[in-house]
Amino acid sequence: MLRLFRWVRSTVVLLWLCAALAVSVVTLGLHALTLSAQVAAVSASASAAAVRHRKEMARAVARAKAKARLRRLVVAVPFVGGGAALAFETQDFRAWQDSNPEGTVGDYSCEVAELSAEVVDEVLRDLPDSVRPSRDVVLNKLPDCAELE
Repeated sequence: MLRLFRWVRSTVVLLWLCAALAVSVVTLGLHALTLSAQVAAVSASASAAAVRHRKEMARAVARAKAKARLRRLVVAVPFVGGGAALAFETQDFRAWQDSNPEGTVGDYSCEVAELSAEVVDEVLRDLPDSVRPSRDVVLNKLPDCAELE
C-alpha cells in the first residue's frame, strides 16, 4: 500500500510538472509570436518612414535647384538683375541672421566666402568654356576673411 501511494504521488507530481511545462511552453510561444509581430510592424513603419524621408529630401533638393535656377534667370535680366541680386542676398542674410543673432554682415560674408570657395570648382566646371572665368579671378573677388580674424 505504501508503495502504491508513492507511485501515485510520483505520478501526480510528474503530471503536474508536465502540465506546468506545457502551459509555460504555450505562453512563451504566444509571447514570442506577439513580439515578432511587433518587430515586423516597427520594421515596416521604419521602412515607410525612410522612403517618405527620401522622397521629401528629393523634393526639397529639386525645389532648391528650381529656386536657384529662377534666381539666375532673374539676375540675368539687365537692371532688374542687380536689384534682384541685392534682394536675394538681403533675404539670405536675414535668414542666416535668424540662426546667428550675434552675427554681423562681415561674419555672414566670411561664411559665404568659405562655402563659395569650397564649391567654386564645381560651379566653374558646369559653365561653358567660352564664359568660364579662371578659378583665381573668382577667388580674388571673395572677401579675405583671414584679415578680419
